[in-house]
Amino acid sequence: MLGDATDLYIRTFSFWEHLSDREKDHVNAGTHPTHFERSAQLHRDPGDCLGILLVKTGQLRVYTLSEDGRDVTLYRLFPGDIGILSASCSLDAVTFPVAIEAIEDTDVLRTDAAVFNQLVRDNIYVKAYAYEMAAQRLSEMLWRMQQILFLSADRRLAIFLLEETKKTGSPELHLTHEQIARYMGSAREVVSRLVKYFSQEGLLQSGRGHLTLLDLQGLKRIADGKRRSISPTE
Repeated sequence: MLGDATDLYIRTFSFWEHLSDREKDHVNAGTHPTHFERSAQLHRDPGDCLGILLVKTGQLRVYTLSEDGRDVTLYRLFPGDIGILSASCSLDAVTFPVAIEAIEDTDVLRTDAAVFNQLVRDNIYVKAYAYEMAAQRLSEMLWRMQQILFLSADRRLAIFLLEETKKTGSPELHLTHEQIARYMGSAREVVSRLVKYFSQEGLLQSGRGHLTLLDLQGLKRIADGKRRSISPTE
């Protein structure tokens, strides 16, 4: 496991070469392969502090939860991604509360919060990396909230579909309407209505549990606000 962790960290963490041998040993000793079952809640209470998560396989969803139980997906973590806000206890200036769940069975390398906290205190390269990563994630979260607040549902769906096909490298997306609604912070009824309309317009083909994008340029025009679709009330 230690060799596996070291190899991954060398490829992933820009600060690795700036760690002393003692610090590298400390990281290896405090890093553990961890498996999360699908739908497992990894991080929900503000007091939780799992540490740094390096996703090996699977997928994690980072979201925020309202007092009435509604949640909004902020971003997702895929293989090779780093979960930094799960170690927010190590970052004094980052206090935004988030929850994390496993969308599917997921394997990660988890570095203990205490170990990472020590690195942040003692090594300026680790501290700079941590805050840079946190800033990137907060920027993603701000973009997501701006979409929800200021963009119509049709534009948001078009943006989401284009982002998904770019991530997967395929025009076929294996997502249900419920999943799409959750990921883009909408209602399933709204997504279903828009998918039906997009299908009628020849932009996509809808099947049970999957969508096939047929007209990427047409979707891009909607995403850019250059072509109007319908805007169901959310």
